[in-house]
Amino acid sequence: MIKIVGVRFRNAGKVYYFGPKEFTLRVGDHVIVETSKGPEYGVITTGCKMVADDQVAQPLRDVLRLATQEDEAQMSQIRIKEKEALKVCREKAREHELDMKVVGAEYAFDGSKMLFYFTADGRVDFRELVKDLAAVFHMRIELRQIGVRDETRMLGGIGTCGRELCCATYLREFQPVSIKMAKEQNLSLNPAKISGACGRLMCCLKNEEETYEFLNAKMPKMGAEAVAADGRTGKVVELDVLRQRVRVLFEEGDTKELEYFSVEDVTFQPRKKKDPSAQGQEKNKNKKDEKKADQTSKPAKSAGSQKSVKENARDNAQEENTSSGENKKRPRRRKHKAEGQTGAELSADRQAGQTAENGGRNAGKNSDRTADRNESKDGEGAAEKSGDKNGDKAAAKKHRRHRSRRQTSDAPKHTSEMRIYADRGTQSD
Repeated sequence: MIKIVGVRFRNAGKVYYFGPKEFTLRVGDHVIVETSKGPEYGVITTGCKMVADDQVAQPLRDVLRLATQEDEAQMSQIRIKEKEALKVCREKAREHELDMKVVGAEYAFDGSKMLFYFTADGRVDFRELVKDLAAVFHMRIELRQIGVRDETRMLGGIGTCGRELCCATYLREFQPVSIKMAKEQNLSLNPAKISGACGRLMCCLKNEEETYEFLNAKMPKMGAEAVAADGRTGKVVELDVLRQRVRVLFEEGDTKELEYFSVEDVTFQPRKKKDPSAQGQEKNKNKKDEKKADQTSKPAKSAGSQKSVKENARDNAQEENTSSGENKKRPRRRKHKAEGQTGAELSADRQAGQTAENGGRNAGKNSDRTADRNESKDGEGAAEKSGDKNGDKAAAKKHRRHRSRRQTSDAPKHTSEMRIYADRGTQSD
């Protein structure tokens, strides 16, 4: 167990815990505490109490001393400087035409740093602004972007209820608020009526959420059937959650009757309370059932597929044997060599086979050429005999082609000779 006190540095905001040492501290006392940014001036909001060690962030810093009159005078001077610095920062932001709204300024108690708070729709490049402010104040400058809720907390104001804003008085941290809370409390869903000064949903919707959840659990749903004590069955048309009353509509023929009843005097089907832990248990149960179903189905599949597994293994072995056809040829060659055939004989056989293949190819090419020549001669003779114009044209075309081939074959090859002479540094004829 450890002894702590709660300290708040501004009128509203988060409460930080410190060790009281040997000081006797009460709520409302002004103290100087040690922080990561240096000494700071704060107010005691929570008296001394004992808590477990794991409930406090370590390391726990201590209260340095109680604030003196000099500290009070210094703090009042800092408040005046903050207002002046806020005006200067707003003017500089307008000069640089930055799309930002400077909300507040905060001096460090030791005067080593100044912090400016601003709001903006997006990211802002304020590097030039920081340079100008540092040149004016001659200290470290820091700009911090905050949200609309923090802005409203710093500025303060009066809510729709006629009292000061909750965030500016007692609220320590912002709690998430949803439209479901307004529905649970049967409030109007008009944004103008359920939104606060910051434009977001009012934080006070969270205050009564637990109470309404507890009371609504005892109430029937709208439109549900309700049975009165005298046995009449009607329909719920109105709910009064705080008074725990329901209004039931009874229909008998052409007559209709409305009557108020206490929840205890009416029998109805209660609402199903949604418990997050129960939902998690149901999900886990469904997962377990699915796993069991998979496990029960797996043995049947394996028993029925024993034969198929063996067949697959055989098929795979056959595929491996067929894919390695090249490797099968090697043992044959080794066998021939083992029978007594030397390497020279094997090379001679290979050469003989290659020459035979080449001879067959050359013979085929020569036969194709002779066939083409014979066809061309036959075509020329037929063209001369018939005197057909088309035949004459074809013969003349072939004659020109053969002539061009002869000229290209008889022409001397000067290009290679010129290259040789050029490399040697002489000229060719």
